[in-house]
Amino acid sequence: MTAPIRVLVADDQPLIRAGFATIIDAQPDLEVVAECSDGRAAVDLARRHRPDVVVMDVRMPVLDGIEATRLLAGAGVAEPVNVLVVTTFNLDAYVYEALRAGASGFMLKDAPPAQLLAGIRTVASGAALLAPEVTRQLVGRYADRIRPPGASSDDVPLTPRELEVLRLIASGLSNAEIAATLVLSQETVKTYVSRILTKLDLRNRVQAVVYAYRRGLVT
Repeated sequence: MTAPIRVLVADDQPLIRAGFATIIDAQPDLEVVAECSDGRAAVDLARRHRPDVVVMDVRMPVLDGIEATRLLAGAGVAEPVNVLVVTTFNLDAYVYEALRAGASGFMLKDAPPAQLLAGIRTVASGAALLAPEVTRQLVGRYADRIRPPGASSDDVPLTPRELEVLRLIASGLSNAEIAATLVLSQETVKTYVSRILTKLDLRNRVQAVVYAYRRGLVT
């Protein structure tokens, strides 16, 4: 049998934390290895238990979810942990900051249980979880604020076609939509996405979106 996906739940609201844990533990392929109510405890427990996924609230005492995510999954972390951020608001600036800090994706707290479970499995697999429409709304809303002065695409180490694919990823298109737009097969698009992530030293599509906006590749 395949070992269950090990999950840490971090949320300062006891009812939500208990609800998440109950839903997750009821699945044969998922297992809650720890729970906590603040970001500092999340970091300590994650380092101790090495979960496959941390379900992370954004606003928590002691250390918020953004800083906790940066410590667990940010640039320079030797063994990054997959973090799935949960939030009450789908256009929360703090959520964008959490994604920039290294989270693999996010979802709303009022999402159906099946969506939460699917999200955990997606993030555990190493894939990113960021719906195309959310990409357009969330990152696009804060594009001007997050783009450094003088940002340029001149030194981006990508071919013209790879740049084109990256711009479409950042615009919120799925692989299927990119394939239709560029008249390519989905397998070819997957190859381009893989190359882009490798060349830019990024872990997933979420980081690719952030990179594109910070470099001014999309507006």
